[in-house]
Amino acid sequence: MSMKRITLMATLMLMGMAVPSFARNGYKLHVKIPGVKDSMVFLAHYYGKPLPTIYKRDSARFDKNGNAEFDSHDSTFVGGIYMMLLSDKKTYYEFLLNSNDEITMNVNLDKLPDGVKFKNSPENERFQAYVDFLRGYSEGQEKLKKELETAKTTDDTAAVRKKAVKSSKDLINYRHDYVAKYPGSLLANIFNALEVPQVPEGDHFFADGKTKDTTFSYTYYKAHFWDGFNYQDDRLIHTPIIDGKLEEYMNKLVLPYPDSIEAESDKLLKKARGTKDLFKYTLWWLTRNVENSKVMGMDEVFVYLVENYYMKGDAFWLSNEDLTKYLDRASKIAPNVIGNVAPEVKTKNVMTKKDESMHALKSNWTLLIFYSPDCGHCQKEMPEIDSLYEAVLKDKGVKVYTVSTEGDEKKIQEFVTKHKLEKWTNTWDPEHTGDWRGKYDVYSTPTIYLLDDKKIIRGKRLDHSNINSVIEMQERKARDKAKLSKSKS
Repeated sequence: MSMKRITLMATLMLMGMAVPSFARNGYKLHVKIPGVKDSMVFLAHYYGKPLPTIYKRDSARFDKNGNAEFDSHDSTFVGGIYMMLLSDKKTYYEFLLNSNDEITMNVNLDKLPDGVKFKNSPENERFQAYVDFLRGYSEGQEKLKKELETAKTTDDTAAVRKKAVKSSKDLINYRHDYVAKYPGSLLANIFNALEVPQVPEGDHFFADGKTKDTTFSYTYYKAHFWDGFNYQDDRLIHTPIIDGKLEEYMNKLVLPYPDSIEAESDKLLKKARGTKDLFKYTLWWLTRNVENSKVMGMDEVFVYLVENYYMKGDAFWLSNEDLTKYLDRASKIAPNVIGNVAPEVKTKNVMTKKDESMHALKSNWTLLIFYSPDCGHCQKEMPEIDSLYEAVLKDKGVKVYTVSTEGDEKKIQEFVTKHKLEKWTNTWDPEHTGDWRGKYDVYSTPTIYLLDDKKIIRGKRLDHSNINSVIEMQERKARDKAKLSKSKS
Protein backbone atom coordinates (compact mmCIF):
# COMPACT_ATOMS: atom_id res chain seq x y z
CA MET A 1 0.00 0.00 0.00
CA SER A 2 1.51 3.34 -1.03
CA MET A 3 0.63 6.65 0.55
CA LYS A 4 0.96 10.38 0.09
CA ARG A 5 2.62 12.20 2.92
CA ILE A 6 4.77 15.16 3.81
CA THR A 7 7.96 13.86 5.40
CA LEU A 8 10.78 15.79 6.97
CA MET A 9 12.64 15.35 3.69
CA ALA A 10 10.08 17.70 2.11
CA THR A 11 11.44 20.38 4.39
CA LEU A 12 14.73 20.26 2.53
CA MET A 13 12.99 20.88 -0.77
CA LEU A 14 10.74 23.63 0.56
CA MET A 15 13.63 25.57 2.10
CA GLY A 16 16.55 25.69 0.12
CA MET A 17 22.89 22.73 19.94
CA ALA A 18 25.09 21.67 22.56
CA VAL A 19 23.79 18.20 23.37
CA PRO A 20 24.95 16.16 26.36
CA SER A 21 25.79 12.47 26.16
CA PHE A 22 22.64 10.37 25.94
CA ALA A 23 21.72 7.47 28.21
CA ARG A 24 21.97 5.18 25.17
CA ASN A 25 19.92 2.38 26.67
CA GLY A 26 18.31 1.33 23.41
CA TYR A 27 14.55 1.63 22.81
CA LYS A 28 11.25 -0.13 23.29
CA LEU A 29 8.53 0.27 20.67
CA HIS A 30 5.03 -1.18 20.46
CA VAL A 31 3.26 -0.92 17.09
CA LYS A 32 -0.39 -1.79 16.61
CA ILE A 33 -1.95 -1.86 13.13
CA PRO A 34 -5.42 -3.42 13.04
CA GLY A 35 -5.86 -5.80 10.13
CA VAL A 36 -2.17 -6.53 9.69
CA LYS A 37 -1.05 -9.91 10.96
CA ASP A 38 1.62 -12.57 10.53
CA SER A 39 3.90 -10.28 8.50
CA MET A 40 7.17 -8.52 9.11
CA VAL A 41 7.72 -4.88 9.96
CA PHE A 42 11.15 -3.22 9.85
CA LEU A 43 12.67 -0.39 11.83
CA ALA A 44 14.74 1.60 9.34
CA HIS A 45 16.72 4.83 9.45
CA TYR A 46 18.59 7.38 7.37
CA TYR A 47 22.37 7.56 7.35
CA GLY A 48 23.52 10.90 6.03
CA LYS A 49 21.64 10.72 2.74
CA PRO A 50 17.98 11.30 1.76
CA LEU A 51 15.57 8.74 0.34
CA PRO A 52 15.85 6.20 -1.17
CA THR A 53 19.00 5.54 0.87
CA ILE A 54 17.82 3.97 4.12
CA TYR A 55 19.07 1.12 6.28
CA LYS A 56 17.20 -1.55 8.23
CA ARG A 57 18.14 -1.72 11.89
CA ASP A 58 15.61 -4.07 13.48
CA SER A 59 12.62 -6.25 12.61
CA ALA A 60 9.56 -7.70 14.29
CA ARG A 61 6.54 -9.76 13.31
CA PHE A 62 2.93 -8.76 13.73
CA ASP A 63 0.86 -11.25 15.69
CA LYS A 64 -2.71 -12.21 14.78
CA ASN A 65 -4.02 -9.10 16.54
CA GLY A 66 -1.77 -6.67 14.66
CA ASN A 67 0.77 -6.11 17.46
CA ALA A 68 4.56 -5.95 16.96
CA GLU A 69 7.26 -5.29 19.55
CA PHE A 70 10.77 -3.87 19.21
CA ASP A 71 12.98 -4.12 22.28
CA SER A 72 16.66 -3.19 22.12
CA HIS A 73 19.18 -2.77 24.91
CA ASP A 74 22.01 -1.66 22.61
CA SER A 75 24.03 0.81 24.64
CA THR A 76 25.55 2.30 21.45
CA PHE A 77 22.18 3.32 19.99
CA VAL A 78 21.66 6.97 19.07
CA GLY A 79 18.44 8.52 17.83
CA GLY A 80 17.42 10.27 14.65
CA ILE A 81 14.66 10.14 12.07
CA TYR A 82 13.47 6.53 11.93
CA MET A 83 10.66 4.86 10.03
CA MET A 84 8.41 1.85 10.28
CA LEU A 85 8.58 -0.01 6.99
CA LEU A 86 5.96 -2.66 6.27
CA SER A 87 6.67 -5.91 4.46
CA ASP A 88 5.49 -4.52 1.09
CA LYS A 89 8.56 -2.21 1.26
CA LYS A 90 6.33 0.69 0.13
CA THR A 91 4.22 1.60 3.13
CA TYR A 92 6.05 3.45 5.85
CA TYR A 93 5.84 6.38 8.20
CA GLU A 94 8.54 8.50 9.81
CA PHE A 95 8.96 9.39 13.45
CA LEU A 96 11.59 10.73 15.83
CA LEU A 97 13.43 8.27 18.05
CA ASN A 98 15.82 8.94 20.92
CA SER A 99 17.84 6.59 23.04
CA ASN A 100 15.86 5.21 26.00
CA ASP A 101 12.49 5.97 24.33
CA GLU A 102 9.50 3.75 25.06
CA ILE A 103 6.77 4.57 22.55
CA THR A 104 3.42 3.06 21.66
CA MET A 105 2.11 3.70 18.13
CA ASN A 106 -1.46 3.01 17.05
CA VAL A 107 -1.63 3.16 13.28
CA ASN A 108 -4.51 3.58 10.85
CA LEU A 109 -3.03 2.82 7.43
CA ASP A 110 -5.92 4.45 5.58
CA LYS A 111 -5.27 7.83 7.20
CA LEU A 112 -1.51 8.13 6.94
CA PRO A 113 0.34 10.36 7.59
CA ASP A 114 -2.24 11.52 10.14
CA GLY A 115 -3.08 7.96 11.05
CA VAL A 116 -0.40 7.50 13.74
CA LYS A 117 -1.28 8.16 17.36
CA PHE A 118 1.71 8.27 19.70
CA LYS A 119 1.64 7.45 23.38
CA ASN A 120 4.44 8.52 25.70
CA SER A 121 6.14 10.65 23.00
CA PRO A 122 5.35 14.40 23.18
CA GLU A 123 8.12 15.14 20.68
CA ASN A 124 6.43 13.02 18.00
CA GLU A 125 3.14 14.79 18.70
CA ARG A 126 4.95 18.08 18.09
CA PHE A 127 6.56 16.61 14.97
CA GLN A 128 3.11 15.74 13.64
CA ALA A 129 1.96 19.28 14.33
CA TYR A 130 4.90 20.54 12.29
CA VAL A 131 4.03 18.17 9.44
CA ASP A 132 0.48 19.58 9.50
CA PHE A 133 1.90 23.11 9.36
CA LEU A 134 4.17 22.09 6.50
CA ARG A 135 1.24 20.67 4.58
CA GLY A 136 -0.55 24.00 4.81
CA TYR A 137 2.62 25.81 3.83
CA SER A 138 3.00 23.59 0.75
CA GLU A 139 -0.58 24.18 -0.30
CA GLY A 140 -0.04 27.91 0.11
CA GLN A 141 3.04 27.80 -2.08
CA GLU A 142 1.11 26.03 -4.82
CA LYS A 143 -1.58 28.69 -4.61
CA LEU A 144 0.99 31.48 -4.87
CA LYS A 145 2.60 29.75 -7.84
CA LYS A 146 -0.74 29.80 -9.69
CA GLU A 147 -1.29 33.45 -8.76
CA LEU A 148 2.14 34.30 -10.16
CA GLU A 149 1.35 32.51 -13.41
CA THR A 150 -1.87 34.53 -13.84
CA ALA A 151 -0.44 37.89 -12.73
CA LYS A 152 -1.15 40.50 -15.39
CA THR A 153 0.78 43.52 -14.18
CA THR A 154 4.06 44.22 -12.40
CA ASP A 155 2.05 45.31 -9.38
CA ASP A 156 0.25 41.94 -9.36
CA THR A 157 3.61 40.14 -9.53
CA ALA A 158 5.08 42.27 -6.75
CA ALA A 159 2.06 41.56 -4.53
CA VAL A 160 2.42 37.80 -5.02
CA ARG A 161 6.14 37.93 -4.27
CA LYS A 162 5.45 39.90 -1.12
CA LYS A 163 3.06 37.21 0.07
CA ALA A 164 5.64 34.54 -0.77
CA VAL A 165 8.27 36.31 1.34
CA LYS A 166 5.84 36.53 4.27
CA SER A 167 4.99 32.84 3.91
CA SER A 168 8.67 31.88 3.96
CA LYS A 169 9.21 34.00 7.06
CA ASP A 170 6.28 32.23 8.72
CA LEU A 171 8.03 28.89 8.20
CA ILE A 172 11.33 30.26 9.51
CA ASN A 173 9.60 31.77 12.53
CA TYR A 174 7.85 28.46 13.26
CA ARG A 175 11.20 26.73 13.45
CA HIS A 176 12.83 29.49 15.46
CA ASP A 177 9.98 29.48 17.97
CA TYR A 178 10.26 25.72 18.34
CA VAL A 179 14.02 25.88 18.89
CA ALA A 180 13.56 28.54 21.55
CA LYS A 181 10.90 26.49 23.33
CA TYR A 182 12.57 23.06 23.11
CA PRO A 183 16.34 23.72 22.91
CA GLY A 184 18.55 20.65 22.51
CA SER A 185 15.69 18.39 21.44
CA LEU A 186 16.13 16.27 18.34
CA LEU A 187 13.65 18.25 16.24
CA ALA A 188 15.17 21.55 17.40
CA ASN A 189 18.62 20.37 16.32
CA ILE A 190 17.21 19.23 12.98
CA PHE A 191 15.67 22.68 12.46
CA ASN A 192 19.00 24.31 13.34
CA ALA A 193 20.84 22.01 10.93
CA LEU A 194 18.46 23.02 8.14
CA GLU A 195 19.01 26.72 8.80
CA VAL A 196 20.15 28.70 5.76
CA PRO A 197 22.34 31.74 6.49
CA GLN A 198 20.38 34.96 6.03
CA VAL A 199 22.72 37.50 4.43
CA PRO A 200 22.17 41.02 5.86
CA GLU A 201 20.52 43.29 3.33
CA GLY A 202 21.97 46.51 1.96
CA ASP A 203 25.37 47.56 0.67
CA HIS A 204 28.52 46.46 2.46
CA PHE A 205 31.94 48.07 2.36
CA PHE A 206 35.54 47.26 3.18
CA ALA A 207 37.30 48.75 6.20
CA ASP A 208 37.90 52.07 4.40
CA GLY A 209 34.14 52.63 4.33
CA LYS A 210 34.25 53.65 0.67
CA THR A 211 35.04 50.56 -1.39
CA LYS A 212 32.00 48.35 -1.91
CA ASP A 213 32.51 44.72 -0.94
CA THR A 214 31.01 42.82 -3.86
CA THR A 215 31.94 39.47 -2.31
CA PHE A 216 30.15 40.12 1.01
CA SER A 217 27.19 37.84 0.28
CA TYR A 218 29.46 34.92 -0.59
CA THR A 219 31.86 35.37 2.32
CA TYR A 220 29.05 35.87 4.84
CA TYR A 221 27.06 32.87 3.59
CA LYS A 222 30.15 30.64 3.65
CA ALA A 223 31.31 31.86 7.06
CA HIS A 224 27.91 31.11 8.65
CA PHE A 225 27.04 27.96 6.68
CA TRP A 226 27.63 25.56 9.56
CA ASP A 227 26.41 27.82 12.39
CA GLY A 228 23.30 25.78 13.11
CA PHE A 229 24.67 22.30 12.55
CA ASN A 230 25.66 20.71 15.85
CA TYR A 231 28.57 18.52 14.84
CA GLN A 232 28.62 17.00 18.33
CA ASP A 233 25.11 15.54 18.03
CA ASP A 234 25.52 12.08 16.48
CA ARG A 235 21.74 11.82 16.10
CA LEU A 236 22.03 14.07 13.04
CA ILE A 237 23.76 11.29 11.11
CA HIS A 238 20.40 9.50 11.12
CA THR A 239 18.75 12.31 9.17
CA PRO A 240 18.91 13.12 5.43
CA ILE A 241 20.79 16.38 6.00
CA ILE A 242 24.58 16.13 6.18
CA ASP A 243 25.35 14.70 2.73
CA GLY A 244 23.66 17.63 0.98
CA LYS A 245 25.34 20.17 3.24
CA LEU A 246 28.78 18.71 2.60
CA GLU A 247 28.10 18.69 -1.15
CA GLU A 248 27.04 22.35 -1.21
CA TYR A 249 29.83 23.56 1.04
CA MET A 250 32.83 21.66 -0.30
CA ASN A 251 31.89 21.68 -4.00
CA LYS A 252 30.12 25.03 -4.37
CA LEU A 253 31.45 27.36 -1.67
CA VAL A 254 35.06 26.26 -1.06
CA LEU A 255 37.57 27.29 -3.73
CA PRO A 256 38.72 24.19 -5.66
CA TYR A 257 42.39 24.40 -4.70
CA PRO A 258 44.21 21.76 -2.64
CA ASP A 259 45.21 24.20 0.12
CA SER A 260 41.62 25.41 0.50
CA ILE A 261 40.12 21.91 0.48
CA GLU A 262 42.66 20.67 3.02
CA ALA A 263 42.08 23.60 5.37
CA GLU A 264 38.29 23.26 5.23
CA SER A 265 38.51 19.50 5.71
CA ASP A 266 40.54 20.06 8.87
CA LYS A 267 37.94 22.51 10.19
CA LEU A 268 35.03 20.13 9.63
CA LEU A 269 36.84 17.14 11.11
CA LYS A 270 37.78 19.24 14.13
CA LYS A 271 34.09 20.06 14.62
CA ALA A 272 33.22 16.35 14.46
CA ARG A 273 36.10 15.17 16.62
CA GLY A 274 34.80 13.14 19.57
CA THR A 275 31.72 11.81 17.78
CA LYS A 276 31.58 8.39 16.20
CA ASP A 277 29.28 8.43 13.19
CA LEU A 278 29.49 12.11 12.23
CA PHE A 279 33.29 11.99 12.25
CA LYS A 280 33.32 8.71 10.32
CA TYR A 281 30.85 9.95 7.70
CA THR A 282 32.63 13.29 7.24
CA LEU A 283 36.08 11.73 6.79
CA TRP A 284 34.65 9.10 4.44
CA TRP A 285 32.77 11.74 2.42
CA LEU A 286 35.75 14.09 2.13
CA THR A 287 38.01 11.25 0.98
CA ARG A 288 35.55 9.89 -1.55
CA ASN A 289 34.87 13.40 -2.85
CA VAL A 290 38.49 14.11 -3.74
CA GLU A 291 38.99 10.59 -5.08
CA ASN A 292 36.13 11.11 -7.54
CA SER A 293 36.88 14.76 -8.32
CA LYS A 294 37.64 15.76 -11.88
CA VAL A 295 39.45 18.87 -10.63
CA MET A 296 43.19 18.64 -11.22
CA GLY A 297 45.26 18.46 -8.04
CA MET A 298 42.69 16.86 -5.77
CA ASP A 299 44.87 13.77 -5.45
CA GLU A 300 47.12 15.93 -3.27
CA VAL A 301 44.19 16.29 -0.87
CA PHE A 302 43.70 12.53 -0.88
CA VAL A 303 47.32 12.04 0.17
CA TYR A 304 46.90 14.74 2.83
CA LEU A 305 43.84 13.05 4.34
CA VAL A 306 45.50 9.64 4.36
CA GLU A 307 48.68 10.95 5.96
CA ASN A 308 46.93 13.11 8.57
CA TYR A 309 43.95 10.94 9.45
CA TYR A 310 44.06 7.38 8.13
CA MET A 311 47.70 6.84 9.07
CA LYS A 312 47.03 8.25 12.55
CA GLY A 313 44.28 5.77 13.40
CA ASP A 314 41.23 7.95 12.73
CA ALA A 315 39.67 5.56 10.19
CA PHE A 316 38.67 3.26 13.04
CA TRP A 317 36.00 1.48 11.02
CA LEU A 318 38.41 0.06 8.40
CA SER A 319 39.89 -3.40 8.55
CA ASN A 320 43.67 -3.69 8.31
CA GLU A 321 43.27 -4.92 4.75
CA ASP A 322 41.13 -1.96 3.68
CA LEU A 323 43.36 0.52 5.50
CA THR A 324 46.38 -0.88 3.68
CA LYS A 325 44.65 -0.17 0.36
CA TYR A 326 44.35 3.52 1.26
CA LEU A 327 47.98 3.67 2.39
CA ASP A 328 49.21 1.93 -0.77
CA ARG A 329 47.18 4.26 -2.96
CA ALA A 330 48.51 7.35 -1.20
CA SER A 331 52.10 6.10 -1.44
CA LYS A 332 51.72 5.79 -5.21
CA ILE A 333 50.23 9.26 -5.59
CA ALA A 334 52.54 11.12 -3.18
CA PRO A 335 55.63 11.37 -5.47
CA ASN A 336 53.67 12.87 -8.34
CA VAL A 337 51.39 15.47 -6.81
CA ILE A 338 51.29 18.87 -8.49
CA GLY A 339 54.10 21.14 -7.28
CA ASN A 340 56.59 18.34 -6.73
CA VAL A 341 59.67 17.83 -8.88
CA ALA A 342 58.83 15.08 -11.33
CA PRO A 343 60.64 11.79 -10.63
CA GLU A 344 63.30 10.97 -13.19
CA VAL A 345 62.45 8.63 -16.05
CA LYS A 346 65.27 6.86 -17.92
CA THR A 347 64.13 4.59 -20.71
CA LYS A 348 65.39 3.44 -24.12
CA ASN A 349 64.65 5.39 -27.31
CA VAL A 350 62.59 3.00 -29.43
CA MET A 351 64.04 4.38 -32.69
CA THR A 352 67.75 4.98 -31.82
CA LYS A 353 68.14 2.36 -29.04
CA LYS A 354 69.88 5.00 -26.90
CA ASP A 355 69.05 5.56 -23.22
CA GLU A 356 67.09 8.78 -22.72
CA SER A 357 66.84 10.86 -19.56
CA MET A 358 63.63 12.81 -19.22
CA HIS A 359 65.33 15.29 -16.87
CA ALA A 360 68.01 15.93 -19.48
CA LEU A 361 65.38 17.19 -21.93
CA LYS A 362 65.85 20.98 -21.96
CA SER A 363 62.64 22.88 -22.68
CA ASN A 364 60.21 25.49 -21.39
CA TRP A 365 57.66 22.72 -20.91
CA THR A 366 57.80 18.94 -21.05
CA LEU A 367 54.82 16.81 -21.91
CA LEU A 368 55.35 13.37 -20.36
CA ILE A 369 53.01 10.81 -21.93
CA PHE A 370 52.53 7.18 -20.91
CA TYR A 371 50.61 5.32 -23.62
CA SER A 372 50.14 1.96 -25.29
CA PRO A 373 50.00 1.39 -29.07
CA ASP A 374 47.22 -1.15 -28.46
CA CYS A 375 45.10 1.27 -26.38
CA GLY A 376 42.03 2.42 -28.32
CA HIS A 377 41.87 5.74 -26.49
CA CYS A 378 45.59 6.31 -27.13
CA GLN A 379 45.07 5.74 -30.84
CA LYS A 380 42.61 8.65 -30.83
CA GLU A 381 44.34 10.90 -28.30
CA MET A 382 47.92 10.81 -29.60
CA PRO A 383 47.06 12.28 -33.05
CA GLU A 384 45.00 14.98 -31.28
CA ILE A 385 47.99 15.88 -29.12
CA ASP A 386 50.22 15.94 -32.20
CA SER A 387 47.84 18.36 -33.93
CA LEU A 388 47.90 20.59 -30.86
CA TYR A 389 51.69 20.32 -30.75
CA GLU A 390 52.09 21.46 -34.34
CA ALA A 391 49.53 24.25 -34.02
CA VAL A 392 50.38 25.69 -30.59
CA LEU A 393 52.67 23.77 -28.26
CA LYS A 394 55.80 23.73 -30.43
CA ASP A 395 55.90 27.54 -30.50
CA LYS A 396 55.59 27.61 -26.69
CA GLY A 397 58.78 25.59 -26.34
CA VAL A 398 57.10 22.32 -25.45
CA LYS A 399 58.96 19.05 -25.90
CA VAL A 400 57.34 15.63 -25.66
CA TYR A 401 58.74 12.56 -23.93
CA THR A 402 56.68 9.39 -24.40
CA VAL A 403 56.92 6.01 -22.69
CA SER A 404 55.17 3.04 -24.25
CA THR A 405 53.83 0.98 -21.37
CA GLU A 406 53.50 -2.21 -23.42
CA GLY A 407 53.95 -3.64 -26.91
CA ASP A 408 57.00 -5.00 -28.71
CA GLU A 409 59.62 -2.84 -30.39
CA LYS A 410 58.25 -3.24 -33.89
CA LYS A 411 54.68 -2.39 -32.92
CA ILE A 412 55.82 0.76 -31.09
CA GLN A 413 57.98 1.85 -34.02
CA GLU A 414 55.06 1.33 -36.41
CA PHE A 415 52.82 3.42 -34.16
CA VAL A 416 55.37 6.27 -34.05
CA THR A 417 55.87 6.21 -37.80
CA LYS A 418 52.17 5.93 -38.64
CA HIS A 419 51.28 8.99 -36.57
CA LYS A 420 54.42 10.97 -37.58
CA LEU A 421 55.68 11.33 -34.01
CA GLU A 422 59.40 11.04 -34.81
CA LYS A 423 60.06 14.62 -33.65
CA TRP A 424 59.27 13.53 -30.10
CA THR A 425 61.47 11.52 -27.74
CA ASN A 426 59.73 8.13 -27.92
CA THR A 427 60.87 5.47 -25.48
CA TRP A 428 60.04 2.08 -24.03
CA ASP A 429 61.30 -0.13 -21.23
CA PRO A 430 61.94 -3.60 -22.70
CA GLU A 431 63.72 -4.96 -19.60
CA HIS A 432 61.17 -3.36 -17.19
CA THR A 433 63.99 -1.83 -15.15
CA GLY A 434 62.35 1.54 -14.49
CA ASP A 435 59.88 2.28 -11.71
CA TRP A 436 57.97 4.82 -13.81
CA ARG A 437 54.65 2.99 -13.32
CA GLY A 438 54.85 3.35 -9.55
CA LYS A 439 56.36 6.83 -9.57
CA TYR A 440 53.66 8.20 -11.86
CA ASP A 441 50.73 6.04 -10.75
CA VAL A 442 50.20 4.73 -14.28
CA TYR A 443 47.16 2.50 -13.96
CA SER A 444 45.55 3.45 -17.28
CA THR A 445 46.62 4.94 -20.59
CA PRO A 446 47.13 7.52 -21.77
CA THR A 447 48.45 9.19 -18.60
CA ILE A 448 49.74 12.69 -19.32
CA TYR A 449 51.81 15.05 -17.15
CA LEU A 450 52.90 18.62 -17.82
CA LEU A 451 56.25 19.74 -16.37
CA ASP A 452 57.75 23.22 -16.34
CA ASP A 453 61.36 24.17 -17.19
CA LYS A 454 62.51 22.96 -13.77
CA LYS A 455 60.69 19.67 -14.23
CA ILE A 456 58.13 20.60 -11.57
CA ILE A 457 54.75 18.98 -12.14
CA ARG A 458 52.21 21.63 -13.17
CA GLY A 459 49.49 19.42 -14.59
CA LYS A 460 48.48 15.76 -14.54
CA ARG A 461 45.84 13.45 -15.95
CA LEU A 462 45.53 15.87 -18.87
CA ASP A 463 44.29 15.42 -22.43
CA HIS A 464 44.52 17.41 -25.66
CA SER A 465 41.59 19.63 -24.65
CA ASN A 466 43.21 21.18 -21.59
CA ILE A 467 47.00 21.02 -22.02
CA ASN A 468 47.26 24.50 -23.53
CA SER A 469 44.89 26.06 -21.00
CA VAL A 470 47.05 24.76 -18.14
CA ILE A 471 50.15 26.23 -19.78
CA GLU A 472 48.40 29.58 -20.27
CA MET A 473 47.23 29.58 -16.66
CA GLN A 474 50.78 28.93 -15.44
CA GLU A 475 52.16 31.64 -17.72
CA ARG A 476 49.55 34.09 -16.43
CA LYS A 477 50.50 33.29 -12.83
CA ALA A 478 54.15 33.88 -13.66
CA ARG A 479 53.38 37.28 -15.23
CA ASP A 480 51.24 38.33 -12.25
CA LYS A 481 53.98 37.25 -9.84
CA ALA A 482 56.55 39.23 -11.81
CA LYS A 483 54.38 42.35 -11.78
CA LEU A 484 53.82 42.04 -8.04
CA SER A 485 57.53 41.61 -7.43
CA LYS A 486 58.31 44.64 -9.61
CA SER A 487 55.75 46.81 -7.81
CA LYS A 488 57.33 45.96 -4.43
CA SER A 489 60.89 46.71 -5.58
